[in-house]
Amino acid sequence: MLIGELANRSDVPAKTIRYYEELGVLPPPRRTAGGYRDYDDTAVDRLGFVRAAQAAGLTLAQIRDVIALREGGIAPCSHVVALLNEKAEVVADQIASLRALQRELERLHEQARGIDPADCDPRSVCEVLAPRPGPVVRAAKE
Repeated sequence: MLIGELANRSDVPAKTIRYYEELGVLPPPRRTAGGYRDYDDTAVDRLGFVRAAQAAGLTLAQIRDVIALREGGIAPCSHVVALLNEKAEVVADQIASLRALQRELERLHEQARGIDPADCDPRSVCEVLAPRPGPVVRAAKE
């Protein structure tokens, strides 16, 4: 099948398919006599795997490593489980940071209710976000 049909069947844009080939996530296909890419049905399956892996939070580099293990004759399941565990830990840390940020936003909102703009110190940009003594809550780093 040509790249347009693969794009339609896999719901992955042709440009992305070519990019996956460059990265080694998708093997280069055979070429027709006219030089067009000619994919077989395994490309649809591979693209389905890539989309599922991305949905689970894996990077393209990690996906390429998993594929390399499989192509090297090694079942990548334990490697995938380890990657998913790492991803789950990162997500848990992000959730904790977001919860802390949510608490701080709620605190600021409550504090803002008690501020009369007429009483604000003109030297301060905004009394709601004026520095306060105590611990500083930072947003999660990406």
